[in-house]
Amino acid sequence: MTNAVIYARVSSARQKKNETIVSQVEALRAHAEHLGLEVPEQWVFCDDGHSGATLVRPALERLRDLIAGVGIEVVLCYSPDRLARKFAYQALLIEEFTRAGTRVEFVNGPRGDTPEDQLLVQFQGMFAEYEKAQIMERYRRGKTHRARSGSVNVLGGAPFGYRYLRRTEASGAVYEIIEHESVLVAELFRRYADDGASLADLARWLTDSGTATRTGKTRWDRSVIWGMLRNPAYAGRAVFGKTMVVHESAGLNRVARLQGRATPKPSKTVDRPREEWIEIAVPAIVSEATFDRVAQRLSDNKRSAVRGSTEPSLLQGVSACAGCGYGYYRTSTRTTNKKIYYYRCLGSDDYRYEGGRVCTNKPVRADYLDTVVWDHITGLLADPSLIRTEIDKRLDAAKSSDPVVAQRKRLDTTLAKTRSGIAAMIEAFGEQLITIDELRVRMPELRARETNLRHQIDALDAQQADREGYLALANDLQGFLTQLRTNAETATIGERRRVLKLLVKDVLIGPEKITIRHRIPLRERTNRSDQQSSGTDTEGEHCQLRWGRNFTIARQFVSALRLRSVDFPGISGSQV
Repeated sequence: MTNAVIYARVSSARQKKNETIVSQVEALRAHAEHLGLEVPEQWVFCDDGHSGATLVRPALERLRDLIAGVGIEVVLCYSPDRLARKFAYQALLIEEFTRAGTRVEFVNGPRGDTPEDQLLVQFQGMFAEYEKAQIMERYRRGKTHRARSGSVNVLGGAPFGYRYLRRTEASGAVYEIIEHESVLVAELFRRYADDGASLADLARWLTDSGTATRTGKTRWDRSVIWGMLRNPAYAGRAVFGKTMVVHESAGLNRVARLQGRATPKPSKTVDRPREEWIEIAVPAIVSEATFDRVAQRLSDNKRSAVRGSTEPSLLQGVSACAGCGYGYYRTSTRTTNKKIYYYRCLGSDDYRYEGGRVCTNKPVRADYLDTVVWDHITGLLADPSLIRTEIDKRLDAAKSSDPVVAQRKRLDTTLAKTRSGIAAMIEAFGEQLITIDELRVRMPELRARETNLRHQIDALDAQQADREGYLALANDLQGFLTQLRTNAETATIGERRRVLKLLVKDVLIGPEKITIRHRIPLRERTNRSDQQSSGTDTEGEHCQLRWGRNFTIARQFVSALRLRSVDFPGISGSQV
């Protein structure tokens, strides 16, 4: 008897609660029995409450693993939109199963392998994708309409101090005040508005009280307190539609960038303009006057914050911890007659992490460290032998390497033959000389070969570009350093920061030494009298000190100099 597997899916929580997926499974079992197919109990895969707009579904993942490892003859699915809501995902899954020797059969859909049946599956896939978009739009408009009519149902949850009571047959959803939490909320607003308590003070107070956050944590963060103080629901005005999703890649912090992480999807959530918010009446915990005083203090703090009025320092945004990888930020302390600035590692702050600090590096005096780094930069400008030695070494390596011209020509010829083979396969299929199954078997290998050849050609092009860059930089180095050295003596902090960013990739701070990682910019020689030349830096910042706008940047940074370690015993934060 032919073996088969069953795949069923429902997307909404309501369908999951009503167990509508059971009807799908029963219909699929009856269809399997009608066709004489054997379906073991462990080969019934159900995604209960998972959207068809994504391929990341637990049961679907197990099904794909099973088909890849075991010879399955038939996959039974109720309809194409149960397999996936997007046509591209349907085509991907059907092609993947076909390569493994498994055919997909739908109860409510085409049941043959003729071109007409395949065309019908494609049409159903496109209609399913359209239906998904239509459902989402209707859902959004319905929620917006209910929010404008004052329904709490659209909120879905409640902040600290409230309990969300779901809709019943007799009444809609409501916010119910939790007495012991509402007392803490009222006291929180009072302390901030009247007593002048800081966010850190309030976070410590709530943590010491042993009260759990809405998510069950025993440690309160300042960001949570800040969000509570800005939430108008406590003044009786819950808001729907405060945020929206935009199709942009979310930002990554320094640690994530160094580890090579990537965002899982090119979208992020941002605040919606305040005039687009929809307010819904809920029971108030604090008065409108108290909420307004809190909002006014938050606004004043944002406008007059010390961090927005300080003078820039040399290594802000450039320095990082050599131990934990987090960036360094600038902080300060006061003595009897002056203010002293320090650089401090983000990982050494206890309040930022639930388990305490993750780094033991001590703060470093900002003025001492700035002097050490700037002296190193000016010394590099005064005696560029290190840069010259590094470039000569790379040039020698480039000259001693095998020529790439002949290899590039061979790769171009092979790539042309591969593309001709792909075109011939497509033409043969169009002339019905080969079947679709034969095309699916041969095409992946040709596509993989084409991709591999393109990558090899790109690597050779990058190697050739680096070689040309070394040669151009060797000719241009002396003029570039002469212009920088001339203007470095009288540069302001802002101008020094631009020079530093031009020559230094970052500064890694350790317990006993700093490591300065250089990068060498390649510039086009300029003439002061040439007022017409212009250009842009490939990293988006012009390096203009006191020589005006005629100093153009012709090419991007092409190499990173070997690391230099500079010892600075005696300037850690505990010793100054």
